[in-house]
Amino acid sequence: MPSEYLPVLVFLMVATAFSLGALLIGELLRPRRPYGEKLMPYESGNVPVGQPHQRFSVKFYIIAMLFVVFDVEAVFLYPWAIVFDKLGLYAFIEMVIFIVILLAGYIYAWKKEAFVWD
Repeated sequence: MPSEYLPVLVFLMVATAFSLGALLIGELLRPRRPYGEKLMPYESGNVPVGQPHQRFSVKFYIIAMLFVVFDVEAVFLYPWAIVFDKLGLYAFIEMVIFIVILLAGYIYAWKKEAFVWD
Protein backbone atom coordinates (compact mmCIF):
# COMPACT_ATOMS: atom_id res chain seq x y z
CA MET A 1 0.00 0.00 0.00
CA PRO A 2 1.48 3.35 -0.99
CA SER A 3 2.41 5.55 1.94
CA GLU A 4 0.59 8.53 0.39
CA TYR A 5 -2.75 6.93 1.22
CA LEU A 6 -1.90 6.36 4.89
CA PRO A 7 -3.34 9.75 6.05
CA VAL A 8 -6.57 9.00 4.20
CA LEU A 9 -6.81 5.61 5.89
CA VAL A 10 -6.14 7.16 9.31
CA PHE A 11 -8.76 9.85 8.62
CA LEU A 12 -11.35 7.21 7.66
CA MET A 13 -10.59 5.18 10.78
CA VAL A 14 -10.86 8.24 13.05
CA ALA A 15 -14.11 9.36 11.36
CA THR A 16 -15.61 5.88 11.69
CA ALA A 17 -14.56 5.59 15.34
CA PHE A 18 -15.95 9.06 16.11
CA SER A 19 -19.30 8.40 14.46
CA LEU A 20 -19.75 4.96 16.05
CA GLY A 21 -18.61 6.34 19.41
CA ALA A 22 -21.12 9.19 19.22
CA LEU A 23 -23.93 6.75 18.42
CA LEU A 24 -22.91 4.43 21.25
CA ILE A 25 -22.63 7.25 23.81
CA GLY A 26 -26.01 8.59 22.71
CA GLU A 27 -27.55 5.16 23.09
CA LEU A 28 -26.13 4.73 26.58
CA LEU A 29 -26.75 8.21 28.01
CA ARG A 30 -30.03 9.43 26.54
CA PRO A 31 -33.17 9.26 28.66
CA ARG A 32 -35.74 6.62 27.78
CA ARG A 33 -39.33 7.73 28.32
CA PRO A 34 -41.46 6.00 25.66
CA TYR A 35 -45.13 6.88 25.35
CA GLY A 36 -47.80 6.35 22.72
CA GLU A 37 -47.35 9.50 20.68
CA LYS A 38 -43.57 9.25 20.72
CA LEU A 39 -43.67 5.71 19.38
CA MET A 40 -45.83 6.72 16.40
CA PRO A 41 -44.07 6.58 13.02
CA TYR A 42 -44.77 10.28 12.34
CA GLU A 43 -42.54 13.23 13.16
CA SER A 44 -43.28 15.86 15.79
CA GLY A 45 -46.18 13.93 17.28
CA ASN A 46 -48.52 15.08 14.49
CA VAL A 47 -51.74 13.16 14.16
CA PRO A 48 -51.67 11.10 10.95
CA VAL A 49 -53.94 12.47 8.24
CA GLY A 50 -54.95 10.28 5.32
CA GLN A 51 -53.30 7.12 4.11
CA PRO A 52 -49.55 6.64 4.58
CA HIS A 53 -49.13 5.65 0.92
CA GLN A 54 -50.62 8.70 -0.75
CA ARG A 55 -49.58 9.66 -4.27
CA PHE A 56 -47.67 12.80 -5.09
CA SER A 57 -48.26 14.90 -8.18
CA VAL A 58 -45.94 14.34 -11.12
CA LYS A 59 -45.09 18.07 -10.90
CA PHE A 60 -43.35 17.37 -7.59
CA TYR A 61 -40.98 14.89 -9.24
CA ILE A 62 -40.36 17.17 -12.22
CA ILE A 63 -39.42 20.05 -9.92
CA ALA A 64 -37.14 17.72 -7.96
CA MET A 65 -35.35 16.54 -11.12
CA LEU A 66 -34.94 20.10 -12.37
CA PHE A 67 -33.48 21.09 -9.02
CA VAL A 68 -30.94 18.26 -9.25
CA VAL A 69 -29.99 19.23 -12.81
CA PHE A 70 -29.37 22.87 -11.93
CA ASP A 71 -27.65 21.91 -8.68
CA VAL A 72 -25.21 19.75 -10.65
CA GLU A 73 -24.57 22.79 -12.84
CA ALA A 74 -23.36 24.69 -9.80
CA VAL A 75 -21.16 21.77 -8.80
CA PHE A 76 -19.44 21.91 -12.20
CA LEU A 77 -19.23 25.70 -12.38
CA TYR A 78 -17.52 26.33 -9.06
CA PRO A 79 -14.29 24.33 -9.62
CA TRP A 80 -14.13 25.59 -13.20
CA ALA A 81 -14.33 29.19 -11.99
CA ILE A 82 -11.55 28.60 -9.45
CA VAL A 83 -9.03 27.46 -12.10
CA PHE A 84 -10.42 29.50 -15.00
CA ASP A 85 -7.20 31.46 -15.61
CA LYS A 86 -5.17 28.24 -15.97
CA LEU A 87 -7.53 26.42 -18.35
CA GLY A 88 -7.47 28.65 -21.38
CA LEU A 89 -9.83 29.32 -24.25
CA TYR A 90 -10.78 25.68 -24.90
CA ALA A 91 -12.22 25.22 -21.40
CA PHE A 92 -14.07 28.53 -21.69
CA ILE A 93 -15.73 27.41 -24.95
CA GLU A 94 -16.63 24.05 -23.38
CA MET A 95 -18.26 25.78 -20.41
CA VAL A 96 -20.17 28.17 -22.67
CA ILE A 97 -21.53 25.14 -24.56
CA PHE A 98 -22.46 23.52 -21.23
CA ILE A 99 -24.29 26.64 -20.07
CA VAL A 100 -26.09 27.04 -23.41
CA ILE A 101 -27.36 23.45 -23.19
CA LEU A 102 -28.58 24.06 -19.64
CA LEU A 103 -30.15 27.34 -20.65
CA ALA A 104 -31.99 25.59 -23.49
CA GLY A 105 -33.30 23.03 -20.99
CA TYR A 106 -34.34 25.81 -18.62
CA ILE A 107 -36.22 27.65 -21.38
CA TYR A 108 -37.88 24.41 -22.48
CA ALA A 109 -39.02 23.67 -18.91
CA TRP A 110 -40.26 27.24 -18.54
CA LYS A 111 -42.29 27.06 -21.77
CA LYS A 112 -43.79 23.72 -20.66
CA GLU A 113 -44.73 25.44 -17.36
CA ALA A 114 -42.74 22.96 -15.31
CA PHE A 115 -42.04 25.66 -12.71
CA VAL A 116 -45.73 26.45 -12.13
CA TRP A 117 -46.82 24.92 -8.86
CA ASP A 118 -50.60 24.33 -8.65
